[in-house]
Amino acid sequence: MKNYYLQPKAEVLKEFKTDANGLTAEQAEKNLAKYGKNALVEGKKKTVFQVFLEQFKDLMVIILIIAAVISAFTGELESTLVIIAVLILNAVLGTVQHIKAEKSLASLKSLSSPSAKVLRNGEKIEIDSTEVVPGDIMLLEAGDMVTADGRILDNFSLQVNESSLTGESTNIDKADIDIDHELPIGDRINMVYSSSLVTYGRANVLVTGTGMNTEIGKIASLMNETKERKTPLQVSLDNFSSKLATTILIICAAILGLQIWRGQPLMDALLFAVALAVAAIPEALSSIVTIVQAMGTQKMAKENAIIKNLAAVESLGSVSVICSDKTGTLTQNKMTVEEIYIGGKVLKPNQLDLSNQLHRYLLYDAVLNNDSSIKDGKVIGDPTESALIEMYRQVPGIDLGNNQLGLSEEDLRDLLTRQQEIPFDSDRKLMSTKHLIHNEPTIFVKGAIDVLLDRCENIRIDNEVRPMTAEDRKQILAQNMHFSENGLRVLTFAYKEKDEDLSLETENGFTFIGLVAEMDPPREESVVAVARAKKAGIRTVMITGDHKVTAVAIAKKIGIFTEGDTAVTGLELDKMSDSELEQKIDKIAVYARVSPENKIRIVKAWQNKDKIVSMTGDGVNDAPALKKADIGVAMGITGTEVSKDAASMILADDN
Repeated sequence: MKNYYLQPKAEVLKEFKTDANGLTAEQAEKNLAKYGKNALVEGKKKTVFQVFLEQFKDLMVIILIIAAVISAFTGELESTLVIIAVLILNAVLGTVQHIKAEKSLASLKSLSSPSAKVLRNGEKIEIDSTEVVPGDIMLLEAGDMVTADGRILDNFSLQVNESSLTGESTNIDKADIDIDHELPIGDRINMVYSSSLVTYGRANVLVTGTGMNTEIGKIASLMNETKERKTPLQVSLDNFSSKLATTILIICAAILGLQIWRGQPLMDALLFAVALAVAAIPEALSSIVTIVQAMGTQKMAKENAIIKNLAAVESLGSVSVICSDKTGTLTQNKMTVEEIYIGGKVLKPNQLDLSNQLHRYLLYDAVLNNDSSIKDGKVIGDPTESALIEMYRQVPGIDLGNNQLGLSEEDLRDLLTRQQEIPFDSDRKLMSTKHLIHNEPTIFVKGAIDVLLDRCENIRIDNEVRPMTAEDRKQILAQNMHFSENGLRVLTFAYKEKDEDLSLETENGFTFIGLVAEMDPPREESVVAVARAKKAGIRTVMITGDHKVTAVAIAKKIGIFTEGDTAVTGLELDKMSDSELEQKIDKIAVYARVSPENKIRIVKAWQNKDKIVSMTGDGVNDAPALKKADIGVAMGITGTEVSKDAASMILADDN
């Protein structure tokens, strides 16, 4: 797969022999024949009968079959029937388990959209998503599922959720820019990827990859290629079986030879040797192991852990390394306001004072200049904006100067209606709205500090508004740097009281209010879980698609990243050889901005050091590593169907 994100648009268009009007019907037909349908292809699967027959490959089972055959010839039908019944029962159980575990690709396929909008012969048409071919111009708008990988040609404030590939639930702002250096998937803002969801804006995209030649196709290939390792119990039983079988065969051969030497008839000597073999082989061993594992499964179910693969019960007790995804696994997968910089002080949301007009203006800006809402506990809209609503709800004693206590955000919006607005877009990195506050026309704005601070002329400290000085800017930027270094995402808030039309030209001359710092906080229970694992001698490692700074900040809070530990990115990992990784792996506590291939490589590196590895995750991008690990653990509530199908165990309560 070529890195089309590193090529200029004109070059990519030339390579696919297309232009802004799209392919002709004839070109599309040729490309369909050349590249195939836009669908995920399943690896060659074994039939149920083949899987059933494979259950009889074990050495102990083969010896039992031979013993059963000889018993039948010698008239011992009762022994024959008992042995065959036990073997068939175990084979049926093994087959059922195998079939249940092979659902992952079907779940991956369900992520694709049934149709797509493309330009053909310069006309917009809707076609079946399987008919999309490289070279097509795909038209995307809010609500669409992206059906193929593509290079953005024309961008109109496109925002895309790529959680299926990166594991990160925040929307990514896209752009039609050229990139000249290598980047991980999450930072390739001039590309869109199959199975992503368009959450805002629109774009025209040149399709560069379909079917198995997409990033989601890579995950499907990894799922097809990844072989599950035998569990420690299975390895022990195999070793035991081969040693026992060899010993029994030697003893039986010796007894047979001794009986013949003593003058016993051949058939009697053979019957005696077979009887000894049947008596010595513990044919009920596999049944007993299955029953004990089933009992363990029942106990785990009471702890909200659903075991899909019986052997996983025993693996769980042998785990020496836990590789865990961050977002939605160690964290709550919900943006929350952590700290607020206002009036030269850093406060928590519950320290905001509504009798202070500066604090009140920050809350007006946060609620009124906001398109998200929370209804019946369900978030509608962008997670970054919904965190501001949650912040508003945490403020004690709401008094808006009109004796209305406890006013909800919806009531506030009804009272101070939006008169004009300029929505957020990825070029401006701002959102502005106009309202009438205390009979004064007021424009509120929020956005990125690098854009908004340059548009601020004044600063407000309590009730005093004064011109912003170089020292003020220095302090604000220093506070922003402090927030960022601690893995917090920062929004800047400002306003101006002026009776003018809200337009791109008038988005300046603001008064700075403050900074709001958000993060996806750790689950309370994850801190305790990591501490317990550490006490038990289990190493916990964080693997995430998020940025390194954010990942390390969370890892420190949880207790995963301690003094002497290091963090690496997916690009840094790609430059390491396997031997170099195995040398450094003991010190690496955090892997950031990683790909699904990176995750498999990390799991494999630990396994090469004879560690029993657990992988915990919830996203599509975690699925190959969940399958590769000795025990894959998926989230039951937030987890995708793909991750649940690939895992051996599911946490019903996500705890």
